[in-house]
Amino acid sequence: MDFELTEEQALLRDTVRSVFKSYDIEKIRAVSETESGWSPSIWASLAEIGILGLPFSEDAGGTGAGPVEVSALMGEVGRSLAPEPLLYGALLPGIVIDRVASGDRRTSLLTEVSEGRLLLGYAHAEPEDRWPAAGVTTTATGSSDGVTLEGVKYPVLAGDVAQKFVVSARRQDGTIGLFLADSDASGVTVDGFRTYDDRRGARVTFAGTPAIELAEGDQSDALAYADIFAQTAQCAEAVGAMERAMELTTDYLKSRKQFGVPLKTFQTLTQRASDVYVALELARSMSLYATASLNDGVDDPSVYSRAKLQICRSARKVGQESIQMHGGIGMTAEYPVGHYVARLTAISRTLGDADEHVSALADKIGEYEMVTVN
Repeated sequence: MDFELTEEQALLRDTVRSVFKSYDIEKIRAVSETESGWSPSIWASLAEIGILGLPFSEDAGGTGAGPVEVSALMGEVGRSLAPEPLLYGALLPGIVIDRVASGDRRTSLLTEVSEGRLLLGYAHAEPEDRWPAAGVTTTATGSSDGVTLEGVKYPVLAGDVAQKFVVSARRQDGTIGLFLADSDASGVTVDGFRTYDDRRGARVTFAGTPAIELAEGDQSDALAYADIFAQTAQCAEAVGAMERAMELTTDYLKSRKQFGVPLKTFQTLTQRASDVYVALELARSMSLYATASLNDGVDDPSVYSRAKLQICRSARKVGQESIQMHGGIGMTAEYPVGHYVARLTAISRTLGDADEHVSALADKIGEYEMVTVN
């Protein structure tokens, strides 16, 4: 198998990198203090080059790109610490609409997202609901365009800026459907908050809120696909962040002197840096594994749990060592490495942490004829 990007995929990566090249730690800190927490001009640039509709079908304003392209994109998001809500404000809810909706509604919604005119929110997780989110208690009463929603969704990442929500809710017959609700519709309350890594989210309450049903029938399969799509994208983002954290750390070891010599001359530190490199490569290989599996249509959640588990473990190793080898400066807001560690920590706690993925994998041990422990 060829693990290298094609010429077109490399061009996509380089184009995205050029869009985000203006982001240094000072600009990121300044943008995070704005009302939205991200840059509308960067968002417009992403729309102009087709990034916001990257995985959508071509007949709906997208480019029809696959998981490999999405992972290449998210790797650059991780490297740059770009705060734009690319995954949760566009790609994830958009790909759900693309898979389940039909007709003019699907085309018009995705075209607006692709052109940067519509921000979406993916409202699936609920309070007290651990990963995987299966206990959908939000209810949908009525049918077709006459649906009303009751319930609370939390956290809705990037939900504070969403203009429309893609909402999972349980119908009266017990099946789970997907619905579209306006953020300014009657009965909607959006309580925004800042996350640990200076991103944004919201607690969204629906109280008799009018909504539109995106598709008939049970949508559990679409929700399962959304989960592995988001897992794979965030694994790629984490690898990008780990790459940059390691680069910052090795550069620091080369330039910082102690006792008149560079830190890189101390054997213990070079050995620790080598351990960071090993952790990064383990994460990269599992991210590639998840991306290739999604590209091949594999829907076994165990595949993506294995990838996320390694991402969590590597992120912890890379993050801790990066801070330790920087010393006190690594904890300051003025230096970038701490921000990368914060982002890696947030990714490790999104869509299941290491313990939850271990539990998910352990529950499936009986399905295998042989289990090996490394």
